[in-house]
Amino acid sequence: MRLEVVETGIRQGQDEKIPYALTTTPWGSDPTDVEITAYDTSASYDEVTATILSGDAAVDGDVITTPTVTSLTIGHTYRIEIKFTAGAKVLECFFLIKGQR
Repeated sequence: MRLEVVETGIRQGQDEKIPYALTTTPWGSDPTDVEITAYDTSASYDEVTATILSGDAAVDGDVITTPTVTSLTIGHTYRIEIKFTAGAKVLECFFLIKGQR
């Protein structure tokens, strides 16, 4: 199973505030127990969830919407991990975001 989502390598401006949506249908339906974690891969792989994610994740059918991604540092790459339960499976995928001007 591929863990990295197809739309990875996203560029986001340092002043932008964007929630991202993930459709879980390829992996499983009706996701529950959603956990979103963010890491700054440009530093020493520091967890930065509290720094760059604002608000809560939301679920609507098979779509998970992340908390708003904000306050990125120019030139840094962030790994956003989405962990969820679908049926009897606990799954996790990720995507990368690069901070830019």
